[in-house]
Amino acid sequence: MRVLLVEDDKRLGKLIHQLLLRQEMQVDWVVSGDTASDFAQRQEYDIVILDWMLPKKSGLHVCRELRERHYCGGILMLTAKDTVDDLVIGLEAGADDYLVKPFEFEELLARIRSVGRRSKLALKEEVVRVEDLTLNRITRSAERGARVIPLSGREFQLLDLLVQNYGQVLPKEVILDQIWGLECDVSPNNLEALVRLLRIKIDQSGEVELIHNIRGIGYKMGD
Repeated sequence: MRVLLVEDDKRLGKLIHQLLLRQEMQVDWVVSGDTASDFAQRQEYDIVILDWMLPKKSGLHVCRELRERHYCGGILMLTAKDTVDDLVIGLEAGADDYLVKPFEFEELLARIRSVGRRSKLALKEEVVRVEDLTLNRITRSAERGARVIPLSGREFQLLDLLVQNYGQVLPKEVILDQIWGLECDVSPNNLEALVRLLRIKIDQSGEVELIHNIRGIGYKMGD
C-alpha cells in the first residue's frame, strides 16, 4: 500500500511515519497542504492520511482538490473536531473516514485497512435497480431518474449495503461492522453523519423517500 501522510505536527508525523513503515507500507510524509497537492499530482497513492489543520492550505481544501482531480483512492482525515456537523463537513469534502485526535495507533491502522478495503470490494452485479434508483458498481455512482449522483467511497458502501438488504431493517451495529469493521472503534456520529449526507444526495425534494431512520434500531431502504 502506498500512503501519502500529510501532518504538520513533527512529533506525531514522525511516529505515524515510522508506524506505517513497520507495516511495510510505502510512505511519503509532507507537512503542508501545498506540498500534499504537488505530491498527489505526481504519484498515485492508495490512501491519503490528511490532517485537517495545516498551514497555508487546509486539509479540507486539499481533500476537495483531490476529489475534483478525480483521485479515487482513500482519504482518511485526522482532526480534533468531533461533532456531527464537523464530520459532515469532512465527508462532504470527499473524505472516506474521519479519525479524531488523540487516537491509538492500533485504531489508525484499523481505519487504514478499512478505507483500503472499500476500493477492493468484490463486484457482484454491475448495475442494480430498486424502484427509480440505479446503482452502478463500476462507476460507484447512482442515478434517480435522469439525475446522476456521484458518491464518495463510504457513501457508495452504505448505499450498496442498503440496496442489498432492500426492505429490511439494518441495525446500526451491523452497518458499523460492515462499513468500518469490528476492529474499528467508530463513534455513532460517524454513521449518523454518513447517513445524513447520503440521504441529502439520494432523497431530494419532491422525490419519494427511500432511506428511512428506524428509531432506536437502525436504517432501511424501501417501505
